[in-house]
Amino acid sequence: MAVAVRGGRVGSGGGSVIRSFFSYRIFVSAMFTLLFLATLSVLLSSHPSHNEAVMDNTGTAHVRRTFLALRSDPLKTRLDLIYNQANNHIALVNAYATYARKLKLEISKQLKLFDDLAKNFSDLQLKQIYRTALFESEGPVDEDVLRQFEKEVKDKVKIARLMIADSKESYDNQLKIQKLKDTIFAVNELLLKAKKNGAFASLIAAKSTPKSLHCLAMRLMEERIAHPEKYEDDEPKPEFEDPNLYHYALFSDNVIAISVVVNSVVKNAEEPWKHVFHIVTDRMNFAATKVWFKMRPIQGGAHIEINAVDNFKFLTSSYAPVLKQLGSANLQKFYFETRAENATKDVSNMKFRNPKYLSMLNHLRFYLPELYPKLHKILFLDDDVVVQKDLTALWKIDMDGKVIGAVNTCFGSFHRFSEYLNFSHPLIKEKFNPRACAWAFGMNMFDLDAWRREKCTDQYHYWQNLNEDRTLWKLGTLPAGLVTFSSTTKSLDKSWHVLGLGINPSISMEEIDKAAVIHFSGDMKPWLDIAMNRYKHLWTKYVDSEMEFVQMCNFGM
Repeated sequence: MAVAVRGGRVGSGGGSVIRSFFSYRIFVSAMFTLLFLATLSVLLSSHPSHNEAVMDNTGTAHVRRTFLALRSDPLKTRLDLIYNQANNHIALVNAYATYARKLKLEISKQLKLFDDLAKNFSDLQLKQIYRTALFESEGPVDEDVLRQFEKEVKDKVKIARLMIADSKESYDNQLKIQKLKDTIFAVNELLLKAKKNGAFASLIAAKSTPKSLHCLAMRLMEERIAHPEKYEDDEPKPEFEDPNLYHYALFSDNVIAISVVVNSVVKNAEEPWKHVFHIVTDRMNFAATKVWFKMRPIQGGAHIEINAVDNFKFLTSSYAPVLKQLGSANLQKFYFETRAENATKDVSNMKFRNPKYLSMLNHLRFYLPELYPKLHKILFLDDDVVVQKDLTALWKIDMDGKVIGAVNTCFGSFHRFSEYLNFSHPLIKEKFNPRACAWAFGMNMFDLDAWRREKCTDQYHYWQNLNEDRTLWKLGTLPAGLVTFSSTTKSLDKSWHVLGLGINPSISMEEIDKAAVIHFSGDMKPWLDIAMNRYKHLWTKYVDSEMEFVQMCNFGM
């Protein structure tokens, strides 16, 4: 009996508490709204003279303040501010009122459920069979009736506990906080996983060979095999070693990219017949590159020399540190093993795993004086650049005895030496300034005579050998260039070289139009499907779209 009565009281009391709590919330919201509107009314009525008409001595009514005076009144600004603040809070109150109505509906449902449950407990003890046999009988308690009564009470207690547990979340703040923490943790885990997967997918997209590019190379090779007599090697031209001409170095395994760079230089050159291109590619693309320029000779009388990196016999593992390091099992695993689990804690480190950073073709730029021993100056171009102006003025720049001319990329705390080198290493900390301004590869003028005098290749070998375990830096050629040419770099005007068209969508077209060379640095290269459409046309306009193999391979220009 005590159990039944206590249950009935708790159920009724819980309903009263909920009704009181809800009524209190509605009352507070209503009072807040009324108080707010009253305040607003006082504020708006505190300047009656603004709109009141008064009589002058002649009996003519006039407005005390003109419209212009009203607009220039500093109190008008204050009034507008208060009025807007009032409107904002009215909107806030209405939003809470909407939530309160929703809460009212939910609480009404819970009230009905708890009231029904409390009534069930009360009705249970009022059943005739239980009242007669258990509560009003002066004789011994009937055990069978008691057992039945106990069973019904336990069933209702079980239902009550389930209902209370189900509705507890609405009133238990600790439970709400814990649930919110769990949700935030779960979302954060999903975000980290998405970042890892995105970095891995971006890496695969950036370093994979597109189907169209592979198709082009295969078509060119097919042409070479079908008509070998058309593509016999030519004798070296004397222009290749003439120091009075304008020489360019371009090292790439991408046929279409090479052709775009050459076309853009020639089309914007004032005297194209004075320009000489030294192309170096890998053994796999050597024949395809030669076939391309046989089928599509460059215009304007410019000269082109095509070599394979394997043709330079002085590049051996005993001389070039990169070739020696390529034989290391650890480095091969780091650069060439592509698995999703490699996209671990530091997502940004995924870019360091691109194999191109340890390829001989990429490090060939550090051997320019040995590749072209009879030249005095040479302009190095990456294969992801487009030339928009005549570049011959670069050969006339006074290098002040420096080896390399480059555009600085630092701004604020970004693109400093500390971003590329490991200053926790004692040798790096001792030799270099972490605040020193970094520059960019991609368009660089090299004074080869100064290079030979400064013995920069020996400096490069020294640092590259020390970095075999990747403790000095992680990323390939730029850090190596920074340490090699740290004291022999000539700063060029920024208009010579604009970077970031493969990563930064916010570069202005005005800045691009003024640039002599634009550089699609970043993962979104213009020949990939992931290229930014905003800039892609700047590259595609130099693609030889009339070439039959380009059309057959569906480059989507």
